[in-house]
Amino acid sequence: MPDHDVQESSFAGLDAATLYAILRLRADVFVVEQECAFADPDGRDLEPTTRHVWIARDGAVVAYLRVLREPDGTRKIGRVVTAPSARGEGLGDRVMAVALELVGDEPVVLDAQSRLAAWYGRLGFVRSGDDFWEDGILHTPMRRG
Repeated sequence: MPDHDVQESSFAGLDAATLYAILRLRADVFVVEQECAFADPDGRDLEPTTRHVWIARDGAVVAYLRVLREPDGTRKIGRVVTAPSARGEGLGDRVMAVALELVGDEPVVLDAQSRLAAWYGRLGFVRSGDDFWEDGILHTPMRRG
């Protein structure tokens, strides 16, 4: 049964208010809360094969991720984020379920913040390489399929 609270779109299908809310959530968590100074709008959001998956409440995006297609054809999930006020409600599971439905049986990769590797493991991902540091946070490369 589809999760009707979870929305999914290409970049072209995002309205300005939704795009703003997505970028606001990503900046609030990745740049401010996690203190990672990086250029979040990296151009990948605009790619026609990128799918944006989110849950909104009262005009604010409270959970989000994007699904990319890498140059070699591999699918990649990234920018997985939940608003601090909505953590512990299972919203990450819900957006991941839609992302995994989008990729179907295709192999998919992600770079998990290492403290979340066990959670991704419960979703069928396994370690695919050595841990690495990115923006001061330890990450674990993972793969499913």
